[in-house]
Amino acid sequence: MRNQAYLLGILLSGTVLGASFPAAQAQETAPPSTTHRAIPPEDVASSIYHPPAPETPQATGVNAANLPDVDELPIDQLPQAVPQESANPKPEDWPAYGHDDRATRYSPLKQITPENVGKLQRAFVYHTGVLVPKGNLNRLAPETTPIKIGDSLYLCSATNDMMRIDATTGKEKWRFHSHESYDAIPFTSACKSVTYYTSSTVPEGQPCHNRIIEGTLDNRMIAVNADDGKLCEGFGHGGQVNLMQGMGWSVPRFVGVTSPVPIINGVIVVNHEVLDGQRRWAPSGVIRGYDAESGRFLWAWDVNNPNDHHQPDKDHYYSRGTPNSWTAMTGDNALGLVYVPMGNSSADYYSAMRSDAENKVSSSVVALDVRTGEPRWVFQTVHKDVWDYDIGSQATLFDYHADDGSVIPALIMPTKRGQTFILDRRTGKPLPDFPVVEKSVPTEGGVKDDQRTQTQPWSVGVPRLGFPKLTEADMWGMSPLDQLACRIKFRRAHYVGEFTPPSLDRPWIEAPGYNGGSDWGSISYNPQTGIVLANWNNVPMYNQLVTRKTADQLRLIPVDVPQYTPRHGMTAGNAAQAETPYGALVGPFWNEFTRVMCNAPPYGMVTAIDLKAHKVLWQRPFGSARANGPWGIPTGMPLTIGTPNNGGSVMTAGGVAFIGASSDNQIHAIDLKTGKTLWTDVLPGGGQANAMTYAVNGRQYVAIMAGGHHLMGTPVSDQLVVYALPEQDAK
Repeated sequence: MRNQAYLLGILLSGTVLGASFPAAQAQETAPPSTTHRAIPPEDVASSIYHPPAPETPQATGVNAANLPDVDELPIDQLPQAVPQESANPKPEDWPAYGHDDRATRYSPLKQITPENVGKLQRAFVYHTGVLVPKGNLNRLAPETTPIKIGDSLYLCSATNDMMRIDATTGKEKWRFHSHESYDAIPFTSACKSVTYYTSSTVPEGQPCHNRIIEGTLDNRMIAVNADDGKLCEGFGHGGQVNLMQGMGWSVPRFVGVTSPVPIINGVIVVNHEVLDGQRRWAPSGVIRGYDAESGRFLWAWDVNNPNDHHQPDKDHYYSRGTPNSWTAMTGDNALGLVYVPMGNSSADYYSAMRSDAENKVSSSVVALDVRTGEPRWVFQTVHKDVWDYDIGSQATLFDYHADDGSVIPALIMPTKRGQTFILDRRTGKPLPDFPVVEKSVPTEGGVKDDQRTQTQPWSVGVPRLGFPKLTEADMWGMSPLDQLACRIKFRRAHYVGEFTPPSLDRPWIEAPGYNGGSDWGSISYNPQTGIVLANWNNVPMYNQLVTRKTADQLRLIPVDVPQYTPRHGMTAGNAAQAETPYGALVGPFWNEFTRVMCNAPPYGMVTAIDLKAHKVLWQRPFGSARANGPWGIPTGMPLTIGTPNNGGSVMTAGGVAFIGASSDNQIHAIDLKTGKTLWTDVLPGGGQANAMTYAVNGRQYVAIMAGGHHLMGTPVSDQLVVYALPEQDAK
């Protein structure tokens, strides 16, 4: 499920609720009926908080619910799509979120080099116009990466406005206003990117031959004409599709789309975020396919109804509480598959109420047939996940050249665990050169009614993005007293390694933490050299289960009840987990007084791996202390300590990589041969977004959204910052 991990900045302000409670017996619960009638869920574990009965089976108060339902299109009527060119885009373009339909985040542009990168200067700044409305809690975290086709950039704001701007000046050519309510924002106001599509049925030169498509936080899908930003009237209902159809009971903020929708062979595949930690019977994590020409529904993959690929009628809904996929998916046009990185069932930290079907696909990458919605294969990265180790990264596709001369269509699947799995994308089986083994893990110390698995999968052949198991000697602080306090916390906690079971009688340490390893920024991959570049985190958590009675006393309330109040800062990670025996207190493993992590830095790293040689080329701490310090006070020191980071890299043929992501509010240019930082610039807000690069008229540009991130504590702005070499050097 969508993590709350951005709150892990080493030195953010905020409060963590007390981390230890007296041991207590869990109250027994039973799941509600699994029949799919459109009734609100019962909070069987609490006598205090209940959702109000809805007037209709559909969601209320969400913009999407005001749209008519969309019709279902029989699969045999799906028109054959004209093959798209995104697999081999023009060198100067960046036509998709991950640069190409393989999500490599690699550009063949090479004007900017280690020798001249120090001359970069701002070419222009574009303002999206979206900031925190007066009197509202900050939930902004745009995470936006523009796409570039021809002479234009296309992007979305934090609240799903879409814009087309001149790629050399930033002048706005058009803007589509989504009229999205700020109250509809779930965990974060993220719109990672938009999708460009060329119609196979609308003639060239006609409106909506080329389209820009996005999913929204209030669960709509919108298609506009790429030329002028006007709605595509032949798509859905006047250019929009209601994605709340079939979802049943919900409220604003519970469900929303944050990642770009991929289009494979004329099929739009849509996933969505379900707000973490609310209740066991939260809205469904269903994955759906829609016709890219008409917006009509094609199929659904509903985990607990695997043989029914149709839309529910008005008296039914998709199965509730199933694992959702919130991050970017990747498609393979040749194989007709979409690769779906999956999260967890609702209630991240308790698994006893999950079905066998849910346990099979939780924290897995699933390959779905885009014509039918049928799973072709499943590869699981964590068994019975109760650590929120959902897959946040987008899969990267590549062709692996084996020693025997064969070429295997493969994919790279990074994980929060720092394990990187290399799979045959036809079958989901690990490549022979990158086997996966099951290793025994400790299972003692958890709650008795929620048993853990005896083994977990480990990737062999790809160096792990992580550090050894924590020890008391690793405890750290600003002074000997701080270190002593952290040693005491370490001794009080339950900790037996990476898969320490969640505990009720005492806190448990979760390391590497659910923002460890690789998250939604993913990795970049150079198909010419076989080099992977990954920036990653090392930020353990200090968590504890609490009884339902204690959760109620602490007012851990799910989002769909009137008493719910949005939480900010550290308490945002606490989970009500209504309809289960336990709530969860979730926070960073830090010194509560100084708000400095208890484990020694670095907390953020960047690593280059040669996949062919199975070795690390170089590895360095990533992010400086300039905007960080005890009590959240910036030190101003340029010391590279390695800070928490969210966002990803772009590699270029010029030998330079660009990454924002870190909590030092800078964009960094890195020498791909050595890992040395060649150039930085202080951004107007946090650079928690994936950078990208493109060229116009022979001049190379680098762009990054500097919108900040509310739970990383980085400054908020509405600015897309674009860099280039001086014109006299861009030749």
